Amino acid sequence: MARTLPRALAVSALTASLALTAALPATAQDSGALPAVHPRVETAPLYDDEAGGNADADDPAIWRNAADPDASLVIATAKEGGLRVYDLAARLVQSVAAPAGPGAGDAPGRFNNVDLVHGLKLSTGRADLAVTTDRGNDRLRFYRVDPRSPGRPLRDVTDPRVAPVFSADQAEINEQRTAYGLATWTDRRSGRSYALVSRRERTAVALLELTPTARGTVGYRTVRTLTLPSSFRLPNGSSWTPCNEPGELPQVEGMVVDPATGTLYAGQEDVGIWRVPATLKGTPRLVDKVREYGVPGTYDEPSDECVAGADPGYGGTRLTADVEGLTLVTRERGAGYLLASSQGDDTFAAYDRAPGRGNRYEGGFRVAATAKGPDGSEECDGAAALNAPLGRRYPHGLLVVQDGHDDTGRTDGRTATNFKFVDLGKVLETLDR
Repeated sequence: MARTLPRALAVSALTASLALTAALPATAQDSGALPAVHPRVETAPLYDDEAGGNADADDPAIWRNAADPDASLVIATAKEGGLRVYDLAARLVQSVAAPAGPGAGDAPGRFNNVDLVHGLKLSTGRADLAVTTDRGNDRLRFYRVDPRSPGRPLRDVTDPRVAPVFSADQAEINEQRTAYGLATWTDRRSGRSYALVSRRERTAVALLELTPTARGTVGYRTVRTLTLPSSFRLPNGSSWTPCNEPGELPQVEGMVVDPATGTLYAGQEDVGIWRVPATLKGTPRLVDKVREYGVPGTYDEPSDECVAGADPGYGGTRLTADVEGLTLVTRERGAGYLLASSQGDDTFAAYDRAPGRGNRYEGGFRVAATAKGPDGSEECDGAAALNAPLGRRYPHGLLVVQDGHDDTGRTDGRTATNFKFVDLGKVLETLDR
């Protein structure tokens, strides 16, 4: 179905540079010197090849079973492999296939990011939903979480009439500049629920209102779209654009909304972390920049890589591109942390999330290998934290991180990915020191 998005709320490079804020001045740190936390368990490896079902671990979400916290679940994307549901022992509970493309030669379904909506009012009663971006078909998909069905807790409740988020037609969908990153949000004043969706290889973020139907399914409508900058004015007066393949702009993937303040944090992979009202009304501000910010680069086609020039020294000191998975650790009275995956150096950065504190940098950590057990997390794409009791295994909460190179799963030259489960209490002990 062809459709036209509302006019984008463009943010100029000049405005972005004027709005730039840093969390706190800091000197560069050695990522290897950061303290380490260790995973307790890990999921089985996934393989992004034909033999492995083209499954590639990407982004997790944690669903807490309030009636039985020990029966809580981790819901995670596996791209063309669809969704995977795990119990707290990291054992597979359910696999949900991604839908096929509409025709031969069309892009197949590809689930990129996932988040949760709690207590959405459906015609069949209130329900918790797992929401995922189907990058292959440029749509959102909705799955009701049913704790009464422990073997198959997810049930598809997507309105079959949902339209593409960004694309005008199937030909445009096949170009795969489609729905990518995701964060959900419920407005405390109106009670309405929303999804914020970024666009692959573009800088757009769309605000979609979730719309339950009389048939018990869920659709959405576009409210407005924000376009983040693709080029930036540097302190020396020059203009800088992050190096990408020709035609690609610096995309956003990792996103999270702070429910206490209605603030969206969005990770523009080669730039840094933006803060903007989740309504997408207001001026985006940079919380922190990647180290590579301002470094000129030239794309080299034979190597499919960017050749970097001299560093002018305008970048940050805590994040190494790409900045990826963003998640929140909530505490009382709005305190807690914003956690960000610094993919380029296999670390995580923590920022103060309390209102009025300017998102100050509070420290960092690594998820490192255990002596006899799971390996650590490398090139982490997605992360999810929940600071709530999760039964006997995780009474102090849980952090789940993607591992882009699962060492224990590698076999016959195949690259494996999976998810690591970390005691959040150990993370908080590390950050609170």
